[in-house]
Amino acid sequence: MIDKKRVLDEFFQLVQVRCSTHDEREMGDILKKKLQELGAEAVHEDKAGEALGGNCGNIVADFAATVPGRKTVMLTAHMDCVEPCADIHPILENGVIRSDGTTILGSDDKAGVEAILEALRQVKEQKIPHGPLQVVFTVSEEGGVHGSQHLDQSLLHADYGYTFDTHGHPGYMTYAAPGKNQILIHVKGKAAHAGVEPEKGRNAIIAAGKLLAAAPQGRLDEETTCNAGTITGGTAANVVAAECTIRYEARSRNKEKLAKLTKEIIDHFEQGAKGTDCEAKVELAPDYDPYAMPLDSPAIALAKKACDKLGFPVQLEESGGGSDANHFNSYGIPTVVMGVGMTDCHTKEETILEQDLYDACELALGIIKEAAE
Repeated sequence: MIDKKRVLDEFFQLVQVRCSTHDEREMGDILKKKLQELGAEAVHEDKAGEALGGNCGNIVADFAATVPGRKTVMLTAHMDCVEPCADIHPILENGVIRSDGTTILGSDDKAGVEAILEALRQVKEQKIPHGPLQVVFTVSEEGGVHGSQHLDQSLLHADYGYTFDTHGHPGYMTYAAPGKNQILIHVKGKAAHAGVEPEKGRNAIIAAGKLLAAAPQGRLDEETTCNAGTITGGTAANVVAAECTIRYEARSRNKEKLAKLTKEIIDHFEQGAKGTDCEAKVELAPDYDPYAMPLDSPAIALAKKACDKLGFPVQLEESGGGSDANHFNSYGIPTVVMGVGMTDCHTKEETILEQDLYDACELALGIIKEAAE
């Protein structure tokens, strides 16, 4: 049985630590100390922060087995939060935890962090037998899953893993997720005085608008989507806009569909721009590949057994979003994403049920126990 008061107190403490993407240093130091106190035989920090222009790397901790001959289980969560994540004031009311409404709450993903910490604490205090464990706390997950993308793979040796980082009550799991490509489109025209000689200009914003109106958008099928997220350009209302930039993304759980859609978007803008008297240059930045775990995979089977023993209903779903699990799966570590109860993430309305917080801790502990049997 987990220590509910300790869990709640520590969760409240963690969410009050500002942990912006690329500025995870304070949280990283706190977690390294906690992992050492919990008995990790080694705690590593890689160089991902340097590669990304941040101040903290991914943290990887190893816990030696007390039961020999077992598979190595990896538990992961990410440290960073979306903005605004400074001066968070968590409130518990009627079994629901929220912020005071001026910030996010930070259960994405401090709830996942807390689930792992409490599970490890129970293992140590109760001397629970366990196989070899790896714990990975990543940086820069928000905005592109870049921390795990730059993780030092030589530190990893797990057989399968669990990323505690999605909505849904504990027992909810996602076993498949899309790959994603970032597409940056630069439309170039020609500046001119908008009131004196607009005829001499070529408006990049107008060209971009015409191209966007005919571009792929939204849900294309059950596993494929794309979105034009931002558009910026121009310098002043009295100047014909010489430049415009569009930030696009394409996603699909099918790698071939993702490649085809990405090419379609690139061709649409590069070729279509010729009919607008403007030019378009495209930059492609792949974020992560899709993955799909077999429903009978050992990782899912073990998690289902843990849920059954705890009485948590199991719900297996395909996801429309990516996570650190995309990269872990690409590194050869079958990893399923576990629900921790977070709702309305990335908004000031974010909440988590108090009971879900406790249940996530129970499930992380249950997975460790099940892996030892």
